[in-house]
Amino acid sequence: MAVDLHSLSEATSGAVGALLSTTILYPLDTCKTKFQAEVRAHGQQKYRGISDVLWEAISTRQILSLYQGLGTKNLQSFISQFVYFYGYSYFKRLYLERTGLKSIGTKANLILAAAAGACNAIVTQPLDTASSRMQTSAFGKSKGLWQTLTAGTWSEAFDGLGISLLLTTNPAIQYTVFDQLKQRRLKTSQNITEKGSPPEALSALSAFILGAISKSVATFLTYPAIRCKVMIQAADSNEDEAKAKKAQRKSQKTVSGAVYAIWKREGVLGFFKGLQAQILKTVLASALLLMIKEKIAAGTWVLVLAASKYLLLNNGGTPRSVQKP
Repeated sequence: MAVDLHSLSEATSGAVGALLSTTILYPLDTCKTKFQAEVRAHGQQKYRGISDVLWEAISTRQILSLYQGLGTKNLQSFISQFVYFYGYSYFKRLYLERTGLKSIGTKANLILAAAAGACNAIVTQPLDTASSRMQTSAFGKSKGLWQTLTAGTWSEAFDGLGISLLLTTNPAIQYTVFDQLKQRRLKTSQNITEKGSPPEALSALSAFILGAISKSVATFLTYPAIRCKVMIQAADSNEDEAKAKKAQRKSQKTVSGAVYAIWKREGVLGFFKGLQAQILKTVLASALLLMIKEKIAAGTWVLVLAASKYLLLNNGGTPRSVQKP
């Protein structure tokens, strides 16, 4: 079976980067998600910022609960980034082969990135929903992955799928901006290096800065949809309240229900509640992901190429790609 080795290498390095960045920033992610999930009721709110969420965990001696759902989140992040990077790299190479072009324009890049994002959203939606519910559960009361997935109907595991598909524009914008900035940065560096020895990867600092810029742009443009998605996937605050407000909660599980709840209780500014925390978390996570991916890409390529040659010798197969582009 033919395998695109370059796409496999890109997917593997991206998935490893996602795994490490998710683990490092998970407590911040938990605080951010619980803050976003809360909707003001009767002019009152439990959290004024993510610092209040952190203080609640400390004061109730549930500091380890900031890591509730970490295993599920890591699994979701690994699979998500693997599917995304493989799909994006594969579609990109296929596009260049079919068109005969040497580079991809911004419009084509957006389309390819959105297609890869849509595939990713469909595959990982149940894990995404489960991890959000585990994070937004009361500290110390989070259920396991299987219990969370089987607590409701199978269709509920896909809560927020529509808005997740809409949010494919987020990574599409992010990676398009990053890719364009990266090409310009490497082209500039190539002009000042010796001919025949162009740089093959960004430095860690350059990758971090470009990753932060690209994610900031994407987050700002798509944040209202992100806030609605968190509300749709959030766990009920407790079982009694869930039973008493079942109809109300059910209406909020739709995009229109979430939009109405935010508009009625918090106004226009409610759509941007937690924006600073979202930018802080996502910019750091994406910058770390891309920085790690850039630094391990060469090593990952060597391992993938070595593995392909080993399989070739043992099985007599022919890999699709044996040269790094």
